[in-house]
Amino acid sequence: MNWQQAPHFFRPRLLDSLAGYNRQRLMQDMGAGIAVGIVALPLAMAFAIASGLKPEAGLFTAIIAGFLTSALGGSRVQIGGPAGAFIVIVYGIVERYGLANLILATAMSGVLLFLMGLFRLGTLIRFIPVAVVIGFTNGIAVLIMLSQIKDLMGLKVQAMPADFFGMLHVLSENLHTTNLAALLVALGSLSLLVGWMRLGRRLEATAYRWVSMVPGSIIALLFAALACLGLSLPVETIGSKFGGIPASLPSFQWPAFSWDSARFLLMPTLTLTLLGAIESLLCARITDSMIGDRNNPNQELMAQGVANFVTPFFGGMPATGTIARTVTNIQSGGTSPISGMVHALTLLAVVLLAAPLAGHIPLAALAAILLFVAWNMGEWREFLLLRQYRLPYRITLLAVFFLTVVFDLTVAVEVGLIAACLTFIYRISSLSRSEPVSRLDHPSLAGHEADIQAWRLYGALFFGAVKLVEEIEDKTNTPVLVIDLKNVIYVDSSGADALMNLIDTCRKKEIQLIICGLLHQPLDIARRSGLLNHLEGQLAPDLPAGIQQAIGLLRRADQ
Repeated sequence: MNWQQAPHFFRPRLLDSLAGYNRQRLMQDMGAGIAVGIVALPLAMAFAIASGLKPEAGLFTAIIAGFLTSALGGSRVQIGGPAGAFIVIVYGIVERYGLANLILATAMSGVLLFLMGLFRLGTLIRFIPVAVVIGFTNGIAVLIMLSQIKDLMGLKVQAMPADFFGMLHVLSENLHTTNLAALLVALGSLSLLVGWMRLGRRLEATAYRWVSMVPGSIIALLFAALACLGLSLPVETIGSKFGGIPASLPSFQWPAFSWDSARFLLMPTLTLTLLGAIESLLCARITDSMIGDRNNPNQELMAQGVANFVTPFFGGMPATGTIARTVTNIQSGGTSPISGMVHALTLLAVVLLAAPLAGHIPLAALAAILLFVAWNMGEWREFLLLRQYRLPYRITLLAVFFLTVVFDLTVAVEVGLIAACLTFIYRISSLSRSEPVSRLDHPSLAGHEADIQAWRLYGALFFGAVKLVEEIEDKTNTPVLVIDLKNVIYVDSSGADALMNLIDTCRKKEIQLIICGLLHQPLDIARRSGLLNHLEGQLAPDLPAGIQQAIGLLRRADQ
């Protein structure tokens, strides 16, 4: 079977991108891939160290997961790899369950991600409200910044706890161990990052635009490493803490995990799965708007699933779509998944050829880079704009933010989704309303007000709005009741049940009931629920016809 005959349920975007592929696009993709690889180099190591792992774990993840995500994904330009959003989660799993169980949790999340894509659940991720996404993103950014204070200030801390108050307690107790040299290196690196970013913006419209293509993180690392070597500064480096980075890829290793502890991994696994899916598809949507394309969310989830299942057995960590590296790929001219594959090969070449040089990188400089990344990761302006939004939006965003920081991301997302669902139900129910029909609306009612009551319903008749029918039921005291459902766009089983109860009540009170305007979905649910069988002879196509039918019933009753 050739690539054109690939099954529909699993069709990487790479196959479609090969159509019309030429030398020019190949050169563009190679240039973009090399640029992204240079950007990803310090970030991958920094994310791994911040997660409580060795720096090579981030590099191996960027190489293996990055290659698989691009080769198998549903997006044309998305770059996969370790992400800052995973730092807090991974660190917590390593601290509580150990590295072996992190491998297992990551592999299990890979299976779940693949199944989500296989069963076409990718579109459901888009239903997660913006308030929830912003809340946990900003919360994770705060935790990342807090976790980096240790290396930023060179504190003598053996191990950092994963929880918010634990980190505050440990940091406050060890402030007296601040390493001034490490702090100066970190502040210098941070200043260089900010200055380089501003310089790049000024040079974008000039002939020196190429300067802005050089990543500020690489400049900061070079500055920090040279400063530490030249001045012999007493700061901790990758080499002094981890013994450097191996100049080769690891072989497959089956972890020695405990099944007794593995059974507690359900929640961490679900957290990794949910966060990976959200980050990946959110990144894909952002890039789609930048390049005028449309990704395949289900294929993207399957690719992320394969990457997360394979990578941990080769020394990697959880991976997902990365916004910063993907944007770099677009700005560098990437046109197809080939650029993402080149990015992975670039990192592989760096590992094989230049791994010993990484041992001289100060941890304080990596902490400064992570601090910069976390600050740009958060959408802080949303806090200033909260007054523009309704109270439910504000409550949801702030609740998810504080729960993420103080408690746990899983709890925060669960509470956020519940709050969003309740808010949505309330808003939809508030939009549903009823109003009485008067003779001013329908002159044919004149002289029959004492015998005929007519009501219009608007919106959706669902479990959150059945009170509308119940209120009509309580207010009805005439021989004939007419209800117009022409403006009701949706009726659920609870709404159909409320209408059934109304029919029973009207029969007990000997009230003639006429239902008007059942169209499309309300008609379908009435048919499937058996409601139509109880409305035989009590249906009218619209309100005028229903009123005339009601008048006819009164006349026959008088005869």
